[in-house]
Formats: sequence, structure tokens, C-alpha cells
Amino acid sequence: MADETAATEAGRANPRKVREGTVVSTSMDKTAVVAVVDRVRHPRYNKTVQRTNRLYVHDETNDLNVGDRVRVQETRPLSKLKRWRIVDVLERAR
Repeated sequence: MADETAATEAGRANPRKVREGTVVSTSMDKTAVVAVVDRVRHPRYNKTVQRTNRLYVHDETNDLNVGDRVRVQETRPLSKLKRWRIVDVLERAR
């Protein structure tokens, strides 16, 4: 019962995913590509491996630049590939 009340207090049972990454492309209109690096342990060799996912992010004002560090959040499908939106810019590119 305690889990159900915690879910309703938060507003949803499954909160939206939040990721941090680096902008790698801004050549599309109102869209940026963000590379998210995830460090995982290899199942057989137990070595730490970096896995990179490229997320298509909605950027309404086109204010992102390549190299910016951003926080993105999952959202409803906005186009064929776009399922993320900008939450905030953590660090601007130099």
C-alpha cells in the first residue's frame, strides 16, 4: 500500500527518464542531437565499457550549440525519432 501512495504523490507510477549528455549536432531546425555516455560492466570480461546513445532532442528556440552539456527528459513522440526535450543547459560550450 505504501508504494501506491508514493506513486500518486509523485503524480505518476513511472516517472519520465532524465539523462545528461553533450550536444553533438545542431544542424536541424528545432532539433539537436545529444550523445549520452553510459558506463556499463561487460558481462563476461568485467571490464567497464562506454556505451553511447544518440538522442534526438526538441530545441524550440535553437539556442543550443555543439559542445553544450544538457539535461534532457523523455516526452511524448514529437516526430519520427524525437522523443526527448531539453530540461536545462548545465554548461555552455567554450
